[in-house]
Amino acid sequence: MPDSKINSMLMKLPDETGKGDVMAATSVLQQRANEIRNNSINWQSYLQSQMIGDDDYRFITEFLSSDGSKRDSLLQDQRSQCAKTFLSLLEHISKDQTVQYILTIIDDMLQEDMNRVEIIREYAKKKRENVWSPFLNLLNRPDGFIQNMTSRIIAKLACWSRDPMEGSDLTFYLTWLKDQLQTPGNEYIQTTARCLQMMLRDEKYRLVFAGMEGVSVLANILSGRINFQIQYQLSFCLWVMTFSPQLVEQMNKHKIIPILGDILNDSVKDKVTRIILAVFRNMIEKPEDAAMVKENCVAMVQAKVLKQLSILQQHKFDDEDIMADIEFLTEKLLASIQDLSSFDEYSTEVKSGRLEWSPVHKSERFWRENAPRLTEKNYELLKMLVHLLETSRDTLVLAVASYDIGEFVRHYPRGKSIIEQLGGKQMVMQLLAHEDPNVRYEALLAVQKLMVHNWYVKINRGTTD
Repeated sequence: MPDSKINSMLMKLPDETGKGDVMAATSVLQQRANEIRNNSINWQSYLQSQMIGDDDYRFITEFLSSDGSKRDSLLQDQRSQCAKTFLSLLEHISKDQTVQYILTIIDDMLQEDMNRVEIIREYAKKKRENVWSPFLNLLNRPDGFIQNMTSRIIAKLACWSRDPMEGSDLTFYLTWLKDQLQTPGNEYIQTTARCLQMMLRDEKYRLVFAGMEGVSVLANILSGRINFQIQYQLSFCLWVMTFSPQLVEQMNKHKIIPILGDILNDSVKDKVTRIILAVFRNMIEKPEDAAMVKENCVAMVQAKVLKQLSILQQHKFDDEDIMADIEFLTEKLLASIQDLSSFDEYSTEVKSGRLEWSPVHKSERFWRENAPRLTEKNYELLKMLVHLLETSRDTLVLAVASYDIGEFVRHYPRGKSIIEQLGGKQMVMQLLAHEDPNVRYEALLAVQKLMVHNWYVKINRGTTD
């Protein structure tokens, strides 16, 4: 499918931010918005205190008393006045309660008709003003509702307007969304995720987001303890990102497959299952690099996806897309196993960061035949093993990585010097004091192999120093 058609399809997806959406209605923002809509603002007092002008007073009172076709006519006749009034109110009124109300009715106005974003865009263009500045400034307000309702409006302007968000404005907004996702205890995280769902449907925006380590942020949050709704929303973000094949490689770097595999295995919600299967399908279908496709398939097998697909096949899903994705993934993963070499299996396991005592580790033949291959791509796999020794808190991973370091040294002539250069010897030495006995044992064996000179020569030629 051509890129233009993909983007068109994605931009037409429901953004799930409407008042009619069941999940949106249960979000903290929507609950508060429902309360705020019932507030009564004394516009007369703002007029009398000269905080707003006569024309703004007339428009806002007429706007609020109209609905349906009458409001459509008003907005058609007074497009410029509409934008002027709303922007003027936001600029001159500082009371949180009133600003909350103004933002809510602006958001409602846009939600009723997405084409109304052009009212604000056209006005800013006519005045030669930055359409984003009034809203981006409100993201710095301390009130959480004001921040997040503003964020909704920005997302709609950015996604529905003819003129895209660009440059420093786009960077500022996406950085704000990224920071909000990572804010502990953010009660509006559902709204933050919804705005990101909207933004990432546009390729320009998702490439910028990916460029600011966005995939890493999504991976970190998804690997933590979050509810199923956030799992769904952030998986949706990953799904739309897979429509840009160049971003799939980033997902591999941040171990998206094993993270989503864990969620899939524990999922009890069809919507979460459906979106993760869609992510996996795209990670096989979209990349043009055959090696990457194969690597992704193997990673899914190691993440126990094939086993979960077998379980899912026993379920009765009303959604035909789920069944189609299950069949597609099962076929591709089974095919990938048929021509899977032991080194492919080992390489994918190391890259996943989830080492376990799979057969290849203890296979003498594997190390004899494949030890030299660990030096390929500038010692890529060896660097990953050393990194795991340095950063992992999983005792199984530490034990297996220590063992693998020792086996590499044992079977590769220059193994000892290479591991020393990469910092592996120091890491293994530190593990001699680890609290877990299995880690200490494997570290001790690895150190012994590192300490013996010309191990390779002694083992394979029967000679000694």
